[in-house]
Amino acid sequence: MTSLSRVAGLAREVITAKVFGAGAANDAFEIAFLLPNMMRRLFAEGAFAQAFVPLIAEYKGQRGEAATHQLINRVATLQLVALLVVTALGIAAAPWLIPLFASGFDKTPGKTLLATQMLQVMFPYLLFISLTALAGGVMNIWKRFAIPAFTPVLLNVCMIGAALWAAPYFEKPIMALAWGVLAGGVAQLALQLWPLYQVGMFPRWDFHFRDEGVKRMLKTMAPAILGVSVAQLSQLINTNYASFLGDGSVSWLNKGGRIMELPTALLGVAIGTVILPALGVLRNEKNTRGYGELLDYGMRFALLATLPAMAVMGVLATPMIATLLQRGAFTAMDSIKTGPVVAAYAVGIVALVWIKILAPAFYAQQDTRTPVKIAVRVLLISQLFNLLFIWFLVPKLAPGYGHAALALSTSLGAVLNAWWLYRGLRRQGLYVPQYGWLRYGWQLLGATLFTAAILILAKPGDGWWTSADEIPRAAMLAGLFALGGFAYLGALYCCGFRLRDIKR
Repeated sequence: MTSLSRVAGLAREVITAKVFGAGAANDAFEIAFLLPNMMRRLFAEGAFAQAFVPLIAEYKGQRGEAATHQLINRVATLQLVALLVVTALGIAAAPWLIPLFASGFDKTPGKTLLATQMLQVMFPYLLFISLTALAGGVMNIWKRFAIPAFTPVLLNVCMIGAALWAAPYFEKPIMALAWGVLAGGVAQLALQLWPLYQVGMFPRWDFHFRDEGVKRMLKTMAPAILGVSVAQLSQLINTNYASFLGDGSVSWLNKGGRIMELPTALLGVAIGTVILPALGVLRNEKNTRGYGELLDYGMRFALLATLPAMAVMGVLATPMIATLLQRGAFTAMDSIKTGPVVAAYAVGIVALVWIKILAPAFYAQQDTRTPVKIAVRVLLISQLFNLLFIWFLVPKLAPGYGHAALALSTSLGAVLNAWWLYRGLRRQGLYVPQYGWLRYGWQLLGATLFTAAILILAKPGDGWWTSADEIPRAAMLAGLFALGGFAYLGALYCCGFRLRDIKR
């Protein structure tokens, strides 16, 4: 289901790029969509889920379903009240938020106003998606993963419909996309209501913020909110940098990021969603050995898939962008500018997926402080990278590609984040690498380098990709993907890897 949602997301990017391109209007949409999406990290699958899911797992395992339902009622009521207040404030403050987080938009007349109008339309999306996340967290505890994983498809379908059919009816066509986002939020929540009722956990109004469980959740959320805020602040700073780099820079940065999210979400979100409740159960059972073994298996499985993804996206960055997005309003220049962003993000793919596995190991212990401390360090170091790249290296080595340098800073920060999370788990005794890592790592690394070399030799130059017709591009890219897949699997086999090596 996560795969299906990612494919739908890819289709959305293809269609919206064709209809709206990567100019000033799309920049305005990207910023307006970014703000409620970032708030979602606080009230939905970010800080909220990190505190809510382990607590609900504990209540279900130790206190029974009646006490669990009561806690869900009280958390849902408090969340609804908070979201209504935040949504109202966000709509009212939109004229000040856009100039604050996209200062460079003032260079293009009307760009700030357009972003403000779209933000006011989309801010209620935060309300619906956050309640959807609460329902999804409950469903995951009851081991019903399919519906929560499928719901993002509805957002993508609504945005595709808005781009294809609603846009011509708007004075500013891209406003249709903002209304599509809002419709997607409503649809996602509506889909979750009946399954939630079926498991007997449909929330009812019960305002009781002094409840013991609610207070525990809020106490756990406090450092998690800080940690998520740090990560979102880093993204805001990067986007604000991009807003000064000219029309299109915000779009190139964000579109490259969404292509990168295809493998990271497929693996990281799927594994992280399943592993957090499982780790919570193992923690409640005081099964330290099983806890470490589950983490080890998740890391091995993720590495098997993310290393070749890193190689493919690094080598075939511009070919992928040209094949997937270059049509209609999305030009060859947009492909050339977006390709390096994908390559820069590819550097951090392994780390980004491992973070989705390592961080839940702390959350399942109801320890949100350690990831926060690490996130603060990563933010500071990432901004040092930004200053080094934007002000010193890019003007000399790659003028006009400052937006790609921002992506590289994010990737390097993710590498540091994953490393410090790993070290923290080792120090706390929560994770001990299992036997065979050295041999396993060399097998995967050798196969990945062989695959990258084959693709570099086989692919045409970037000029061919931006000038060829759509069908030859698609056929060539499919052929290179197949070649890369055979090269990787063949090299793994020759290095002695067998399927039993990854079985648990």
